[in-house]
Amino acid sequence: MQNTTELPTTGFIRLPTVLSIIPISRANWLAGVKSGKFPSSYKLGRCTMWKVEDIQELIARISETGGDEEDK
Repeated sequence: MQNTTELPTTGFIRLPTVLSIIPISRANWLAGVKSGKFPSSYKLGRCTMWKVEDIQELIARISETGGDEEDK
């Protein structure tokens, strides 16, 4: 399955967009955020969002390690 979601260069994205890019369940993503494995979220009003830059850094880190970092 090919990922067709493109990230903006800056700004914030919501969880469904994050999960469309990083194939992980919502529960595992939130557990990873809580443990510090994944970037922290920001509250904008009632919305929980992630900085695009943080997600891009995570993607780069996962690409470098081949995803092994997620299993630790």
